[in-house]
This record gives sequence, structure tokens and C-alpha cells, in this order.
Amino acid sequence: MTIGRKYFIYDVFTQDRLAGNPLAVVVDSKGLDSAAMQAIARQFNLSETAFVLPPDNLKHKARVRIFTPDYEMPFAGHPTVGTAIALSEIGQSGDLAGIFVLEENIGQVRCAVDKVGSGLFAQFDLPKLPQQLPLSADAEAIGAALGLGPHEIGFENHRVSLWSAGVPYITVPVADIKAASRVRFNNEAWFEFSPKKSESAVASAYVYCRETIDHTSAFHARMIVPGSPSYEDPATGSAAAAFAGAIMLFDKPTDGGQRFWIEQGIEMGRPSRIRLELDVSGGNLVAARIGGHAVRTAEGVLLV
Repeated sequence: MTIGRKYFIYDVFTQDRLAGNPLAVVVDSKGLDSAAMQAIARQFNLSETAFVLPPDNLKHKARVRIFTPDYEMPFAGHPTVGTAIALSEIGQSGDLAGIFVLEENIGQVRCAVDKVGSGLFAQFDLPKLPQQLPLSADAEAIGAALGLGPHEIGFENHRVSLWSAGVPYITVPVADIKAASRVRFNNEAWFEFSPKKSESAVASAYVYCRETIDHTSAFHARMIVPGSPSYEDPATGSAAAAFAGAIMLFDKPTDGGQRFWIEQGIEMGRPSRIRLELDVSGGNLVAARIGGHAVRTAEGVLLV
């Protein structure tokens, strides 16, 4: 029997349509098994598709499963922001703002949605703080895989490191925007040293520099996913979550609340802005949040 399932397409980490990171949100996924969700994600062929299910705990907003075209994710930033805003917009209460919990594979994710400026802004508490993982690759190997010289890897005291707040990323500081714009990803070279995150996938590259296009941004970033073929992501919340570890290690922010805007997707023609907030106490990261806008660009019905 064919069931019509409503879906929406959102551009996330932007207030402008056809910018940021596109996301499909299937808002009625009850009855779909993992194979069906994977097939639907492959059909949409976006970086991620979120599937909304009834929560295990009725006090929570929803259970959310997140799929790339190739595999399921334990957690991801732009699907969390986009789904939180989608659920707020389609809610029956008439009040778009609210605080609620989404159940993701990584665990419970506390979200807050509010109207900021002309659109809705969602932020979520990191369900897992970033942890540094061992990495043996040196600047020469990293540079070769990115098409850069070893002298272009690193700035100030920032060095290449590996972090995960649920999804692993190799954070690669580069000298400036000019170096970031010249990155040419060598998939084969990257696979030689990047740690595996699954049987078929390795940690992605998160390239960043202090120089920015927007003067209100603290960092300029690019994120490239290895694969066949590799591809660039215009806005990556889970990478910003991991990157919080690099900020703590190298910049040593002072105690209190710290806020950073990260620009991404500019080289792709899909500019995005991600807000990263850190709560620091005794020199340690005790909590962090990722936030951003999202705007609906399309909607329809899946006949599955």
C-alpha cells in the first residue's frame, strides 16, 4: 500500500534560499525500516536526510534518524538545526519558539528554537563534548593530500589535529583564505593516513583559517568528505562541534561564555554561517552549543 509521507527541503545555516546546506526532512517516517530510509536518502541525494519518528520518551519532541546517501549518522549538526526548525514550523501550538529534546542515535539532544531577525534560529547543546584522538600524519602528508605545501599548513600555534564530538574530523589550519581556496583534494592520498570512522568511510578534512570574508566571522572553513567521489559540504555543524576542541587547545579561551561565528561554503557559492558557543570553566570546556538559521525551499509528498 502506498503511503503519502510529507517532506520538506530546508537550506540550513543561512537565511537565504539556495545558500547554506540543503536538508530533506521526512516528517512522517513511522513504518519505514532502515533499508527504506537509506533508499530514500539515496533518492534525495543530499548530504543528509532526516527522518522524524515518534519519540521513545513521550516527553521528548521526536526520534530523529539521519542518513547520508551511503550510511546512517549517529549525529549531525545541520539536520538537527533544520529538523528542529521544521518541527517548530509545522507544530500545532501556533508558538514557533520552544525548547525540546530530539532523540538521535548519539543520545538526547536538547534544542531551542526562537525567532531571530526575519527567520527562525535553532541551537542545540552538544550531546558529546569534543575529544582529541591520536593522529600520526605530518604537515607534509596533509599538505600533499590537499594540494598545498607543508609551509601552508598551520598558523600561529595551530597545528593539524583529530577531534570527534560524535563524528571524527581532521582539523587542518592553513595560512590564509588564499591557501584555503587553493585546496585540491587528493582522495587516494587522504585515505592513506585518515583514521576510519566506518568500514567504508574515513575522517573528513576540516580546513580552516583565521582570515575571513565577513568581518564578523572568527574563522573561515571548508569541509571535504573523502569518498568515490569526494565532495565538499557547504555547512557542517558536527565539524564545528569537533573544531571546538581545537579552539580550546590552541586558543585557550578565558573562562565564561565565548561565541564564534564560522563561515563556510563560500568557495562553493553556498555561503553559510554557523554559531559556536563555548562555556569555559577553570580552563576546561564544560558545555557547547551549535546554532543557525534555516529557511524552507521546497515541500512535497513521498509515495512510499
